[in-house]
Amino acid sequence: MSVETQKETLGFQTEVKQLLHLMIHSLYSNKEIFLRELISNASDAVDKLRFEALAKPELLEGGAELKIRVSFDKDANTVTLEDNGIGMNREDVITHLGTIAKSGTADFMKNLTGDQKKDSHLIGQFGVGFYSAFIVADKVDVFSRRAGAPISEGVHWSSKGEGDFEVATLDKAERGTRIVLHLKKGEEEFADGWRLRNIIKKYSDHIALPIELPKQVEAAEGEEKPVEEWETVNRASALWTRPRTEIKDEEYQEFYKHIAHDFENPLAWSHNKVEGKLEYNSLLYVPARAPFDLYQREAPRGLKLYVQRVFVMDQAESFLPLYLRFIKGVVDSNDLSLNVSREILQKDPIIDSMKSALTKRVLDMLEKLAKNEPEQYKGFWKNFGQVMKEGPAEDFANKEKIAGLLRFASTSDDSGEQSVSLADYLARAKEGQDKIYFLTGESYAQVKNSPHLEVFRKKGIEVLLLTDRIDEWLMSYLSEFDGKQFVDVARGDLDLGKLDSEEDKKAQEEVAKEKEGLVERLKAALGESVSEVRVSHRLTDSPAILAIGEQDLGLQMRQILEASGQKVPDSKPIFEFNPAHPLIEKLDNEQSEDRFADFSHILFDQAALAAGDSLKDPAAYVRRLNKLLVELSA
Repeated sequence: MSVETQKETLGFQTEVKQLLHLMIHSLYSNKEIFLRELISNASDAVDKLRFEALAKPELLEGGAELKIRVSFDKDANTVTLEDNGIGMNREDVITHLGTIAKSGTADFMKNLTGDQKKDSHLIGQFGVGFYSAFIVADKVDVFSRRAGAPISEGVHWSSKGEGDFEVATLDKAERGTRIVLHLKKGEEEFADGWRLRNIIKKYSDHIALPIELPKQVEAAEGEEKPVEEWETVNRASALWTRPRTEIKDEEYQEFYKHIAHDFENPLAWSHNKVEGKLEYNSLLYVPARAPFDLYQREAPRGLKLYVQRVFVMDQAESFLPLYLRFIKGVVDSNDLSLNVSREILQKDPIIDSMKSALTKRVLDMLEKLAKNEPEQYKGFWKNFGQVMKEGPAEDFANKEKIAGLLRFASTSDDSGEQSVSLADYLARAKEGQDKIYFLTGESYAQVKNSPHLEVFRKKGIEVLLLTDRIDEWLMSYLSEFDGKQFVDVARGDLDLGKLDSEEDKKAQEEVAKEKEGLVERLKAALGESVSEVRVSHRLTDSPAILAIGEQDLGLQMRQILEASGQKVPDSKPIFEFNPAHPLIEKLDNEQSEDRFADFSHILFDQAALAAGDSLKDPAAYVRRLNKLLVELSA
């Protein structure tokens, strides 16, 4: 080995230190996955070289045979993994092996609990493959040179997985990366050819380039050492090009872990070959858990793109809409050119056809999961439900299909879980019910106890309860499902259609006529606070509520816009009162106009609080209430 220069010792990023601590203290019961993770990284490095060499063939440096080699030394108790991929320069090594440059890092660290079992799931979501080397090694050496760089710009990275690492420059003749693991005491089992062979067959058979191990060859007569020979131990063919009937579930699962850098099995997958006008293979996966950057819409996302089995692009976002950004997988096209760019993808009509078909494929896969594995789908919804709710606004063509996949809490279930589908709701609908009723609000407790539900409880009509911040925005894009219109029970003048009998309607008209005088008095007392006053048909127990005008923004949307600093258009609520309530009867009989006005404002403020709104003048509310209490106690 040549003399090392420019040697320096650097400290790990805090997040890396915490990760290494978890790794070194046997976070994983399944230690052998270290090899899967390192092979996966090596495969990515070879893919990147193959892609860059399309434009710059000189990067291959005369060696176009791309491969990964795994070897071991029982005497030295080491395992070595070598690839002839893209390699790293000094800056790359410091960046990739000393820090975690990934969106969502802060959230990841905040979520670490100290409970090893729980934290192993978090690491799986975050996907930090290289550091898994320290599960079995107490020292790791990395020798690398970036393809195309001079031999003198090789780099040596070394660490014992504690607080720091060393980096030095050295001569390295071959491009690519060599990782030497100095196994811990007690991990000698991995310095064995059969053990390594079995791990590779188990986890990395699907890797689409040769993974070689030294072949056991006897020394020729008169020779001290046998000639070194290598043999390929994996299948070395692209998994997605093989017939589905030949692929085991375990192979699909391991391939997912490879492309997603995840530690958990996927919930579902869909493998398809399309022939005819367009020709491509796709293999799409639904992860079991959400990544930390799921809600960062600008975070990198997308499928791995191959053209005629040649890797072209990581995270090609043009093949699926943004609301399906959690889907992982591979698409391999025969119709695109090898030098395709992100800009070309955005304009290519072939991509539009593929995107439409792949989107439908994912939605079909989710439908199947919901139908056949409802418990699994419940887990999916918990992780990805809010992102799916972006769908109706983004994907008009599949609006009905997406709506069928949505899940809601409802008055039919006290758990507050979002487990009711629109199909479930309609199956339970009352005879003559031609609407889907819903109510939005800040929290489940608030909407569940809302006065707006009183008439629905009385008549036994189910109402969907929507409490996610995105819900009111979602419902502005969902007008109907299966021919039934959505109706916000807090908006406009409630019309229950056939669910109200003719007698009910007649009685409502008579009461409204009878209370015209009270309506006028309330309008005068409440003045500019309201847009309208009317007799309510929604209430059975409460004295009053505030309804929203048909075209006005709801409370949820107003709060979101205000929080983001946007100007919100002025709108005033509709004050509805329950003529049968004792407080309203008392109000109607009040002779003093001052007391009538105070009493009216107290009822208005109480209705605002019940709707989840804040009071515009809390001091005035308290003053009026105290005055009333003093009078009552006198």
